[in-house]
Amino acid sequence: PVYPGYLCVIAASMATGRPVKWVEDRAENLMSTTFARDYHMHGEIAATADGEILALRAKVLADHGAFNAAAQPSKFPAGFFHIFTGSYQTRAAYCEVTGVFTNKAPGGVAYSCSFRITEAVYLVERLTDMLSRELGMDPAELRMRNLLRPEQFPYTTPAGWQYDSGDYPRALRLALDMAGYDELRREQAERRARGEYMGIGLSFFTEGVGAGPRSQMDILGLAMADGADLRVHPTGKAVLAVSVQTQGQGHETTFAQLVANELGISPDDVDVVHGDTDRTPFGLGTYGSRSTPVSGAAAVVAATRVRDRARVVAAAMLEVAADDLEWLDGKWRVRGDPDLGFGIAEIAQAAHSTLELPAGVEGHLDASAVYNPPNLTFPFGAYICVTDVDPGTGEVRVRRFIAVDDCGVRINPMIVEGQVHRGLADGIGIALMQSIVFDETGNCLSGSFMDYLLPTSLECPSPELGETVTPSPHHPVGAKGIGESATVGSPAAVVNSVVDALAPFGVVHADMPLTPGNVWRAIQGRPVRTDLSLG
Repeated sequence: PVYPGYLCVIAASMATGRPVKWVEDRAENLMSTTFARDYHMHGEIAATADGEILALRAKVLADHGAFNAAAQPSKFPAGFFHIFTGSYQTRAAYCEVTGVFTNKAPGGVAYSCSFRITEAVYLVERLTDMLSRELGMDPAELRMRNLLRPEQFPYTTPAGWQYDSGDYPRALRLALDMAGYDELRREQAERRARGEYMGIGLSFFTEGVGAGPRSQMDILGLAMADGADLRVHPTGKAVLAVSVQTQGQGHETTFAQLVANELGISPDDVDVVHGDTDRTPFGLGTYGSRSTPVSGAAAVVAATRVRDRARVVAAAMLEVAADDLEWLDGKWRVRGDPDLGFGIAEIAQAAHSTLELPAGVEGHLDASAVYNPPNLTFPFGAYICVTDVDPGTGEVRVRRFIAVDDCGVRINPMIVEGQVHRGLADGIGIALMQSIVFDETGNCLSGSFMDYLLPTSLECPSPELGETVTPSPHHPVGAKGIGESATVGSPAAVVNSVVDALAPFGVVHADMPLTPGNVWRAIQGRPVRTDLSLG
């Protein structure tokens, strides 16, 4: 999406010849910028009596606001299609999405939106929970029965998208073990006998990130390939210029580690440059958890090209053929005599020196790469949420959150954990409190943080994190991306947990956001308010 403010400040700066800054207050931001997830979804699931899922069907009414904010509205809202079958073996699927225009702000990508995949996962995970209740089967057992198996990958969904790799049952087993699932169910039964309402909610998700392959994805004709330029100075210090912009994800750390790993140098010796279009290669930016899957891959390719160039220089330094060298422990070494060899810093100095190089070989250690991913990457995860519900007030307390994520190879585990922490907080907010509310004439009633509630540390328990690692077969280092995964899997887990807690009241479903008022109405058997545009 392109916010109108971007164009206004650019036009004003060109007209005045001066820097121009856009300033808006919170109310203006909430009223005018894109909202997400104003989807009204109706789903059907077909299954055998013993719990084998056969087919899914969905009809969706999507509020796009007053005009389309997406640069390619005919293509990217259909992101709903490629994940809505979820993580299960489904023989057939059908989805119909109808977009409508209203007098609201344009629909599009809000923060951590994961662009319609959150909605798709929510739909299939709610249907799966309702199916388990219909069959009298434990929701964990039903999921385990239908999850894709490792030997089925690469797996082509009924919608035509190919999941790259995964061991889904292993992730779910780990989450159940971490949660102490059987003991939780025993505790739940004991609490219900005492008149206490505890819920246990599961969700399993597959996310599609790393946009995107030239053959499938573009924005107004521009392919989503991303570039990286890498230069190693005579000192052995490296400068990497990338075409994605950090927004707090730690690109400076992650990308430096990627380059350092390929060149055998310290990450402290890699300077990452971003956000300056005079110094960085062209690319289409940071969104859709694509930085590491695409721009990170470009950085790795550029680093391997630098290393290959260093091999030729090292051969000239050692007076041997390049084929006689092998990369070992961060140095180009002579085969059979590993004591003879040079690291990148020594080779970089020589590449800038008077060393005589073979004909046609240039000095310096520089390289560029433009990475066109052959496919999206597909991280996945198993989440379990434990809630306590007060039936008198409708208040929901999230007591525990267990999250097992598989994002392929983890470059920096601490950064991955930080992304998951943030995404889980987002999901709790989405499920329990966040909504952009309009009156009948289109006036926004959620113009401040008094009305539009955000989760704080008081509402979010310290998450219990686990991991499995299934490398992506087509990414240079096997990484898949993690930025939006927790936002995809967590809302369904929270809602499943609350509905599970309310089962003694006969509640089968309640729509987000599950505010105290909406929970209380569900308990009373009254219609839950659904005339909201969800932020």
